Amino acid sequence: MHQLEVSDLITSVEPRSGRRLPVRRAEVIEQLREGGDERGSRIVAGLPVDRDGVLDPHAVDRLLISVHTELQRLSEELRIGERLVHLLGPLFTAIRSTSAQPGPYRLVDVGCGLGYLVRRLAATNALGLDVELVGVDLDAALVGEAERLARAEGLDCRFVHGNAFALPEAATVYVSTGVLHHFRGPALAEFFQAQAASPAYAFCHFDIAATRLAPVDAWVFHHARMRHPLGRHDGVVSARRAHSDETLLRAAAVPGIRPLLYEPRGSVNPFCTTLRPVIGVRPHLEAPLRLALGRAARRLVGPEHLAEVTG
Repeated sequence: MHQLEVSDLITSVEPRSGRRLPVRRAEVIEQLREGGDERGSRIVAGLPVDRDGVLDPHAVDRLLISVHTELQRLSEELRIGERLVHLLGPLFTAIRSTSAQPGPYRLVDVGCGLGYLVRRLAATNALGLDVELVGVDLDAALVGEAERLARAEGLDCRFVHGNAFALPEAATVYVSTGVLHHFRGPALAEFFQAQAASPAYAFCHFDIAATRLAPVDAWVFHHARMRHPLGRHDGVVSARRAHSDETLLRAAAVPGIRPLLYEPRGSVNPFCTTLRPVIGVRPHLEAPLRLALGRAARRLVGPEHLAEVTG
């Protein structure tokens, strides 16, 4: 059985409406123990409940905001924002060069959390004034905190509580960081199918690279940098749940999308690689994207070349 992340279990929402559902502490503890995760069960056992044994939603919200604040610091240290722009800049250049109509374009961050990436893009104007920046998350508390931070920083971006694929205005590009490993089995293909079925031109999703060293690296890094046991626990579990390059490319190979992997396993130093993106573009965009990437396009491979790279 796959290990489970505590943060996935202590909140529950109705996927379409985003309505919060009650979560019983005893049921979460039982799930974790069934998976052999005594450490995770002890973390949950320390969370407050009401008289019916339901986890206190306010305490859970405070905890998740605290952990996500630490995750924002890790994103800064790992320069995730810069790495995203390294690919999104050329991607929007390719879209502008092939689009029959000028912008505005819309970037939607799926599972944005505290909105670090959207806020960083807004603060740096890295993608240009013709790109609207939207963060979406099913967790209302995280979205509320993202909105508060954006207002305090005076940033031109917005955040939405809900389903990223049910927005009234279509995305041009979908992005995410650290989201893909939460989707298991058929749900992973459904995630990509939802984007292919939309009017979006492309997606770019960063997630943990599934190397043999990933769990060890995650343990060292999260124990050194995360203060709360939940953040440490989930950081290691997320590395263990990371999808292989082959799994991602197979899942992303949906009709109407050309799947590509940037810096696949086997072509990079496993000691230095923590996250890497899977990219999907409409077929007509692949050549303009490679042109816009220049020499970096050599790091971009499709399913037909993956076996050569991974050996």
